[in-house]
Amino acid sequence: MRILVFGAAGNVGRRIVAEAMHRGHQVSAVLRNPDSAPDFLAGATLQAGNAANAGDVARLSENQDLVISATRPAAGAERDHAKTAEALLEGLRQSGVRLLLVGGAGSLLAPDTRQEIVDDPRYVQPAWREIAVACCEQYAVCRAETIADWSYLSPPAQLQPGERTGRYRTGGDILLVDADGHSTISVEDLAVALLDEAAVPRHRRARFTVAY
Repeated sequence: MRILVFGAAGNVGRRIVAEAMHRGHQVSAVLRNPDSAPDFLAGATLQAGNAANAGDVARLSENQDLVISATRPAAGAERDHAKTAEALLEGLRQSGVRLLLVGGAGSLLAPDTRQEIVDDPRYVQPAWREIAVACCEQYAVCRAETIADWSYLSPPAQLQPGERTGRYRTGGDILLVDADGHSTISVEDLAVALLDEAAVPRHRRARFTVAY
């Protein structure tokens, strides 16, 4: 499969690239400046572009089988997150390529209250509320899209680098928690779940979540 990855140099994106290449996919990593690409992207085809530019998205996604976006806005620019989603979807309407978008957990519903966890301090600490709100806006952009072929992956409340076990549970709109009330997964296993969805699509124009 030919896969184009926006946000390839980020904490999540680099692990998506690694997982995709591990599976034998042809991966193109999109960077603002490919000349300064980190060593961990060795083996991927480097492309210059910006997920917030619909023209770049349309051009770079031509002849690709799938686009994955794992971008994150800079601190203080959280509200650009929804605009980037709009640009991605606009560009992919033109190319007709499917999008897997790694979003946020804020719009998931707490298993006990059935309210969005963006306002629940048990899961979203005050320091993370701005990006959580931005991810809710990002998801709203996707929900309104009826032409482009998208899927939105909401991580659990806790997402940290760790071990690749290949083990995870899948859910829909409800935050997944374990028997102790924890909601977590490693970034490595998030990448596994995302590439599993790429191989066998089960959530077209829908959101899904994963956790241990």
